[in-house]
Amino acid sequence: MIRIGVDFGGTKIEAAALDAQGRFQARVRAASPGSYEASLETVRDLIAEAERQAGVAGASIGVGIPGSPSPVTGLVRNANTTHLNGQPLQPDLERVLGRPVRLANDANCLALSEATDGAGADFDVVFGVILGTGCGAGLTVGRRVIAGHNGIAGEWGHTPLPWPRPDELPGPGCFCGRLNCLENWISGPGFARAHGTGEDARQIAAAAMAEEPAAVASLDDYVDRLARGLAVIGDILDPDVIVLGGGMSNVEALYERVPDTIGLYTFSNVFTTPVRKAVHGDSSGVRGAAWLWPLEGSGP
Repeated sequence: MIRIGVDFGGTKIEAAALDAQGRFQARVRAASPGSYEASLETVRDLIAEAERQAGVAGASIGVGIPGSPSPVTGLVRNANTTHLNGQPLQPDLERVLGRPVRLANDANCLALSEATDGAGADFDVVFGVILGTGCGAGLTVGRRVIAGHNGIAGEWGHTPLPWPRPDELPGPGCFCGRLNCLENWISGPGFARAHGTGEDARQIAAAAMAEEPAAVASLDDYVDRLARGLAVIGDILDPDVIVLGGGMSNVEALYERVPDTIGLYTFSNVFTTPVRKAVHGDSSGVRGAAWLWPLEGSGP
């Protein structure tokens, strides 16, 4: 049984065909055209090509997007790919493709991918985090996405930085209109902004590994801020595993330092939750979108 997953990013759109064992049978991508109608056509064409390469027709379609559909109107909201906002994306895709489509937030897709056959496969409750251009999170329980009553479960990046120090207040402004959102501290650009030299996150992390003092201090601050944010998740959800994806997840020092630092802030004298790197890397989004249609007999 072949499933098609689509990862609807801001700079690229990707479609992939996966077999029942999660192996890629096709994988194609194109630059995001930057407009809504053109994006629908791009998705249609990519799916057609993925099916052609995989030798199938009429496969199930799952789509991961930034933002999420409103449970009241069905219109997309909170997407940093702004031409999606206010659009009836799911029915429009179903019209263009001529078949049902399942839609989910891209961070939920990351969590589902890693819960299915990745870093969270051995755990029941998986909290998956994207630390990339922005910051989002997704939650799965028993390999099922928990979207929440209002469809906003996992919008962790738009909660405030916990226990801010005086030098962290009032905090940077966010595109959502509020101050001090966690995203503006622990995303890649947030890490670079706090460092303040104009270097990007990858350069700063490399300098920290080379023991350049200013970069080491910035990474220390980053570890502490990420741990504070995850400590709140620990206190509220207490997941079985935390999985990190996105560009900042490639900083190997996080896996050595963040778990112990989380334990300094949780309301417990014990914190043993593992923090793991996403196994599937930048493939997690498209893989998780495909898994929105589970195996037969495994649930809805």
